Amino acid sequence: MKCEELTQHAHTAWEKASQLAPPPKPPRLQFYMPAMPSMRLIRTLDMGMWHCRRRWLFRRHIVPLLAYDDHVLRDIGHSREDILWASQLPLKVDAIHALETRQKTRQAHH
Repeated sequence: MKCEELTQHAHTAWEKASQLAPPPKPPRLQFYMPAMPSMRLIRTLDMGMWHCRRRWLFRRHIVPLLAYDDHVLRDIGHSREDILWASQLPLKVDAIHALETRQKTRQAHH
């Protein structure tokens, strides 16, 4: 692959991993049935599934970028060390968001 194709593929992978939005908050109900689970429980389950899906997207689309050259990673604004750092974060931490935040702080310092 040419360098431009690698960079485009890396951008596409990053966009695919970043596009999953968090689930909406459940509505506040005026009336609860006796057997109805609490809305906090439903929200917790939704967010847990969202975190799992985001981590899966990170591993599917972002971790394979480590196979590219360092200059291709720099073209999309990341470094090998940042991706490896994000892959070691606990599962309850959104690795994609942490990587974006680290990228923004790095750009602000340069």
